[in-house]
Amino acid sequence: MRGCIPGSTGFTLTATPAGRRADPPAGKRRIPRFATVGQVADVEVRAGDWWWTGSVVGPDTSSALHSLAVDGSTAVLLAGELYNQDELAGALGDPGLAEAGDAQLLLACLKRYGPHAFRLFNGRFAALATDGGALVAATDHCGGVPLYLTAVADGRVSVATEAKALLAVADVGAGGHSVAGLRPVRGSDGVRQVPAGGAAVAEAAAGRPRTRLVRTWTPPLHRRHLPERQALREVRQALERAVHRRLRDGPGHTAVLSGGIDSSAVAALAASADGALHTVSMGTDLRDEFREARLVADHLARTRPGPPGPRHTEIRIGTAELLAELPWTVWASECTDPEVVEYLLPLAALYRRLPTSRPLRILTGYGADIPLGGMHREVDRPAALDDAVAHDMDTFDGLNEMSPVLSGAAGHWTTHPYWDRDLLESLVTLEAGMKRRHGRDKWVLREAVADLLPAETVRRPKLGVHEGSGTTSSFTLLLREHGVPDARIAAAKGAVVRRLYDAVVAGAAHPDEIDLAHETKTALSTKETR
Repeated sequence: MRGCIPGSTGFTLTATPAGRRADPPAGKRRIPRFATVGQVADVEVRAGDWWWTGSVVGPDTSSALHSLAVDGSTAVLLAGELYNQDELAGALGDPGLAEAGDAQLLLACLKRYGPHAFRLFNGRFAALATDGGALVAATDHCGGVPLYLTAVADGRVSVATEAKALLAVADVGAGGHSVAGLRPVRGSDGVRQVPAGGAAVAEAAAGRPRTRLVRTWTPPLHRRHLPERQALREVRQALERAVHRRLRDGPGHTAVLSGGIDSSAVAALAASADGALHTVSMGTDLRDEFREARLVADHLARTRPGPPGPRHTEIRIGTAELLAELPWTVWASECTDPEVVEYLLPLAALYRRLPTSRPLRILTGYGADIPLGGMHREVDRPAALDDAVAHDMDTFDGLNEMSPVLSGAAGHWTTHPYWDRDLLESLVTLEAGMKRRHGRDKWVLREAVADLLPAETVRRPKLGVHEGSGTTSSFTLLLREHGVPDARIAAAKGAVVRRLYDAVVAGAAHPDEIDLAHETKTALSTKETR
């Protein structure tokens, strides 16, 4: 039986070419700190032509170490999980590998296909692997588990699933080399982020690694025109597979439920397989969607045959309490985009208010707007909507919207069915007329799940999570209280978020050490907000 959350949810490791000093370099400013909650296991292993030393985070040390697999000159460390185990095991001709554990399955694929094996995987993961002399640092197709890398002049390569873990190392970037295609990280000249659908490959030959980027996935640009019935059938089947792939043996899954079409569809499909599904909604003293979410929760309880049926919880927090989560949101997401931080703020607040007696596996409806153009409600022309979708698919990378650390900071694990690789490709490639049709946004999704949900939910117009929870209003009110005119609100939000990033990510402060009022006042004194 696979665990509720993956054996490893994060790591920080240094790989040193064999024959060189394998001990951690002297002179660290401080011990790297994870935002991810869990037990830390130390790793020291000879992996091909490399020595690995570092730490792995997981629900317990035994599970964390099971995320490491070594066979001769091939080794794998996996943070996260795969969703197409059966397909991979079939391709390898050994169905039993599907139950051997994701690290073992990844290792078997690596031995067969080399670094290009990462083009086969549908999952939510970051991985470090060796194949003889090659060191591979890879993340999944959507960068669902962010991955950061720095290469140092003496041949060492350090990688981590949280940038703050690398920024804490004193010799980051010392005489190192940059890698084309890897994005610079704020707060350091040496740390780079591996792009979504990317694998950085370093060769140990000649002592100093030569690092290159291999692309393992790119957003599709072609579009398909399908008859309505075929499009609806395809989307429904792909969404069902995506949800069911993310359910684990036994009851007890949690689903975030806003009452909108995205989260409601996920909750309905999850409830069909897990009658003990727990749905949760969050609101503030400014706004909530409790009535809409309760409508769906009650419908699922009535329509699912047999006891016990899903249960539903509402969590309300005050404006000041919500805003106090801003440092935590930036700390976990390591994001400097103020709009994205605003989207993530209510989710980070919700995750930290869920029970912590045991890790939870949480399914969300987050991410459907990007392939379906849901945030472009004002766009009516198909060509313009398709341009918007293509732009959003081309610019999501590096925003860390779906980073597992957002829930990992509370000890939980999130997974996002709409960014399942197969479903994502199906949705993106549908021509825009299927996405806005008969005057309705996300038409193909609404119609595909119409039989599962109340008619009111299917017809309900799109509302963003930050809008339904009052997050936008809360952040705006904070800045107005500091005297920021409406014309400067957007710039002020950006300044505050960057100030918080510099404190809790680059500066290694803990979110609880942050005086939000002071940091806000300091941020607003900058030239860009005057």
